[in-house]
Amino acid sequence: MRYHHTSIRTADIHRAIAFYAQLGFEMEERFTTGYTLACWLVGAGGRLEFIQIPYPSPTPDAFNDEHYVGYYHLSFDLSDELGEEMDLKDWLENLQVRLAQVSLPLKILLPPTEQVIGDHCYQVAFIADPDGLPLELLQEMDSVARIQ
Repeated sequence: MRYHHTSIRTADIHRAIAFYAQLGFEMEERFTTGYTLACWLVGAGGRLEFIQIPYPSPTPDAFNDEHYVGYYHLSFDLSDELGEEMDLKDWLENLQVRLAQVSLPLKILLPPTEQVIGDHCYQVAFIADPDGLPLELLQEMDSVARIQ
């Protein structure tokens, strides 16, 4: 078995495509599914499927609702992309500029904060996509052993 894609239902497929393009995703395929528009975008080592929902209900607040159960967020490791020249805060500022150029806001759910996970230290931030779905951004800082 191998991973094929993650499917995301969106209120506006064109807005979703514009947003995820700023994260480095590119169009692979446009198609219809039943009665609505759909597409596959590729990037970050995977594939996202977007399906436009004609009469969408409000998105559950998975980030702030402590009782929410279900798929929570996508997580993107920016460590290799950022290297040592840029930190996550700078990357988010750059993303905000790129999104403004396509008339989209950047909603930050959690600004960059340091988090130790296992024996690694990360800068971690959460942003929301245009439908309010949380996206986690990680930048590995150093191993805990080297920090202490």
